[in-house]
Formats: sequence, C-alpha cells, structure tokens
Amino acid sequence: MLDIKRLRENKDEVIKALEKRGGGFPIEEVLSLDEERRSKITEVEDKKAEKNKVSKEIPNLKKEGKDIGNILENMRVLGDDIKVLDDQVRELDEKIRNLLLNIPNTPNELVPEGNDDSDNVEIRKVGEIKEFNFEPKSHWDLGEELGILDAKRAGKISGSRFNVFRDKGAKLERAITQFMIDLHTIEGDFIEISPPFIVNRDSMIGTGQLPKFKDDMFYVPQKDMFLIPTAEVPVTNLHRGEILSKEDLPIKYAAYTPCFRAEAGSAGRDTRGLIRNHQFDKVELVKFTDEESSYDELESLLNSAEEVLKRLEIPYRVVRLCGGDLGFSSAMTYDIEVWMPSYNDYVEISSCSNFEDYQARRMNIRYRDEDGKVKHVHTLNGSGLAVGRTFAAVVENYQREDGSIEIPQALRKYLPFDEIN
Repeated sequence: MLDIKRLRENKDEVIKALEKRGGGFPIEEVLSLDEERRSKITEVEDKKAEKNKVSKEIPNLKKEGKDIGNILENMRVLGDDIKVLDDQVRELDEKIRNLLLNIPNTPNELVPEGNDDSDNVEIRKVGEIKEFNFEPKSHWDLGEELGILDAKRAGKISGSRFNVFRDKGAKLERAITQFMIDLHTIEGDFIEISPPFIVNRDSMIGTGQLPKFKDDMFYVPQKDMFLIPTAEVPVTNLHRGEILSKEDLPIKYAAYTPCFRAEAGSAGRDTRGLIRNHQFDKVELVKFTDEESSYDELESLLNSAEEVLKRLEIPYRVVRLCGGDLGFSSAMTYDIEVWMPSYNDYVEISSCSNFEDYQARRMNIRYRDEDGKVKHVHTLNGSGLAVGRTFAAVVENYQREDGSIEIPQALRKYLPFDEIN
C-alpha cells in the first residue's frame, strides 16, 4: 500500500511513476478524501477539547449552586456531534484504505517503459542451448510415453489443468523439491519454513492478492479462507503486525508448498503439460530487509534462484520486467526464463521481486533502526523455481534420441536411478 504522506507531499512524482503501469489510478480522489478526513479530525478534536474543558468546570459550577441545565444540554449536543464526526472519519478511513488497496506499487526508476512481456529487457543469458540431432519431444508427450505423467487420469479426478506425477516421475518431482530446499537451507542461509496452505483474508490482503485478484484465487467460503497461490502469502505474513530489530535483518526464509490458482485470466494459454496448472509446487524464497540494503538483497535473491538452474546445467536467461508486465505489488522484478525445446523459446520459471515497503504497510511489519526510529521493512520474494516447470525443463533438455531421459548430476544423490526409460 502506498504511503498517504508520500501522496500528499509528492503527488506528481507518484502519478508519473504510475504512468509506467498505464496510469489512471485514483490519486486525486484519495487526496480529496484525505483532505476531508483531516478537516473533520481537526473539527472533532476541537469539539473534544471544548467538551473536556467544560466537563472540568461543571463540578465547580455545581458547588457554586449555579444552574447547569443549559450547559448539560449543550454537552449532550456536543457529544452527539462528536459521535457523528467520529463515524464520518471512520467511513473516510475505510474509503481511503479501499482505494489505496487497489492502487499498485510505484515502479522503481530502473523499471523500463513498456506494455507487456515483449518490452521486457534481457539482462543476460546463461548456458548453451543443446542442439539435438533428432526432433525433441514436448515434456507432456514424452512424460506420457514414459509413464511418468498422466494428465488424462488427472482430468478424470479433477478436470483440466491438473496432472498426476507417476512412478519415476513422482520421484523426480520429489527429488527436485528436495534439491532446491537443501540448496537454499543447508548450503545457503535461508531458514526452512513449512507453513499452512490455507490462509485467512487478512493474509491475502497483506501481500496484495486481495482485493485485486480475488477471481484468480480458490476460495473456501465455509471459513472465509483461501488456498494459497504461493508460499509468499503465509511466509511473508509470519511477521504481520510485528516490530523487528534491525540487528535481525535480513531475515531469510525458504518454503516448499503446493500452490493453487484459478488462472481466471489465462483461458486458452498453455493448456497442455506443466506450464500453467491449477495446482503446482514451488519452493519460495522470502526476505525481510531494511530499506538501505533491499536492492542488494534483490540481486542476492536472484543469484540464489539462478543457482538452481546452474547446478542443473539448463540454459536460461534473466529479464527485467517492464512497467506494463510488472506484478501489482512489485517495485522491480527479474524473471528467470528457462529454455524449453518444445516452445523453441525461453519460458518463465521464477520471478524475483522487491516490493519495497508496499506489502509491509499493508501488514504493518516494521523494524527499529539504530536511532530507535521505527520504519517499515522492505519485503522481497523469489521462487527458488516452480517445481513443475523445472521438471518439464529437465525432461525436455535431458531427453535422448531413444526416448529416455538422463538425470542431471545434481539430482542423482536424491534418486535410486540415473535415467528414466
């Protein structure tokens, strides 16, 4: 959520920054309501001060035997006026908050101009694309042939955009997850978290999924709760409402969870295979930092996510998202895109984002600096890669002409086999 003080003091700067997202956000309406709110607060504080003053005088007037009937009536009217004003302030608070909850974060100045993913800026490519001496197959065709993926039976159980991992496929999926978690929490310095997979409404509001993206979420009406779209939601909310110590920052968490998305806005896209499913697994990385170091921590987060593909020796590229492709809560995002032979292109497999203090304001997560001043933390999030997409990338990039799949060296210690045939 944007800082209302920043809107007051730097309105033109905020409006200009939001133009990278297309503009048209109700900044003027927020400021008009805020001005009305502050005016009513001044009015109600004056009336409360008057009421307190007269209240202190009443006992003396009674002792002097003076008639205080008119004074008491005036006090009653004054109390009614105060109640009305307090109610009006609360209504204005709610209106302002609802508007702010629907205004996205302002992009960092390094975020390029652009309307969609075609305008994203390539930062680097890593690894050599393998040249096959045969026509490579898609992971969904090869997975079905080898009996490691079963989309048909998944469709019978749940419907479209679900998949069953079977036999060696199930073991490979589990091995990829274990490899990622170990990389980040045993070799790396992230703390492993195993969070709930169902969260309350406040948690979804805190990270920015609600109210903007409610149609993309799976809702549990009996409890007014939601299946998580990513581990970012429960893990970032771990410190909601807390004041942290700067000495403890950065705090780094890694979590494996299944993720659930309705994909309401993606009809007809990537309907086959593991690229865009309603249920999928991810290993998520979350950081809480101070404002001074958050962009250094973003680069470090990106390196942590890249290390997965480097270890697996799968080619990929890193792009910086343009304003039109930037996530709602993000100030800057890098996407990691893995090479997929079936697409003959790079496909997004991880996003690493700095939300600055946007999520922290929604969740009221703060820290106390060396001078004792309380500030909002900066939150960062990156997937240590989507497990299903990593599975797909392994299958496609490590396939052999005879239809078998070689297991990458980095995964072999987690598996009782070194190939799938």
